[in-house]
Amino acid sequence: MKKILMLGTGGTIACKRGDSGLKPLLTSNELLSYVPDAKKFCKADSLQILNIDSTNMQPKHWLIIAKAIEDHYGEYDGFVICHGTDTMAYTAAALSYLIQNSRKPIVITGAQKPIDMENTDARINLFDSLRFASDDRSHGVTIVFDGKAIAGTRGKKVRTKSYNAFSSINFPYIATIQDGYVIFYLDDKKSYSKEPQFFHDLNPHVALMKLIPSMGAETLDYMAEHYDAVIIESFGVGGLPSYDSGDFYKAIEKWISLGKTVVMTTQVTNEGSNMSVYEVGHTIKKEFGLLEAYDMTLEATVTKLMWILGQTKDPKKIRKLFYHTINRDILWSVS
Repeated sequence: MKKILMLGTGGTIACKRGDSGLKPLLTSNELLSYVPDAKKFCKADSLQILNIDSTNMQPKHWLIIAKAIEDHYGEYDGFVICHGTDTMAYTAAALSYLIQNSRKPIVITGAQKPIDMENTDARINLFDSLRFASDDRSHGVTIVFDGKAIAGTRGKKVRTKSYNAFSSINFPYIATIQDGYVIFYLDDKKSYSKEPQFFHDLNPHVALMKLIPSMGAETLDYMAEHYDAVIIESFGVGGLPSYDSGDFYKAIEKWISLGKTVVMTTQVTNEGSNMSVYEVGHTIKKEFGLLEAYDMTLEATVTKLMWILGQTKDPKKIRKLFYHTINRDILWSVS
């Protein structure tokens, strides 16, 4: 029997309906009472560390979750975090950077409907998560949702209402959970032999700018005064508008002259970026040596930058860390 610690943070899974809509009110201990059959394969304790709507999740909360796991890491065989779905992918990615090389599973789950509703996905998601966390082959940070196990850096919420809300982006599912059985597609725990490493710093001063046709570069100029890094979500495989004014060129030049970080990514969910394809991407990347997210998800790109900038401001070290694969976050690591 594995010993599992379930951490409650709020979210839809813990919600009750009030006059103004759903609000997280159930405790982690109450959530566990809805999955009594889990006692057949694990001994689960509960710890309530937050009780918020995941829309309100911030980097400071990720540090609280990571610290709670670190404090109890030696006492348990695995961890399950109950979390709201809206920012679950960001939290899973953030924990992948804050807790590295964990041979113990750290599972994040939630639900599209509260656990006390008759027609809910919450009970099966929580049961599956406890089952996955109790498997000898499980390790690292993983999202378990709708019978699928997804690497913490590869999850994305792709549906707002359906039970199959999450997909694994540019990477296969780790496993599926069917009728209480875990079927692994990637059984690689034996290749992870390093000691777990916990980090305690994040730099939240990372901005995102999503390009739309006709957008000017003024927003980038403003961001340069308030942020240490910007991620630009471009069109297709990646590039920046080459207007006659040259505004984007000047804006990027300003960012680089200030010693700040610019990362290019794509608005397209699948298959990633490749700025070398078109002149609008190739020229500006070559000129300024911009970082490129390639096959990384936006959630991983955001949280990885926050983690990196919490460790260093040196451009060479930032580049090296950004292209270093952590919890399967990047495959196409051309620097």
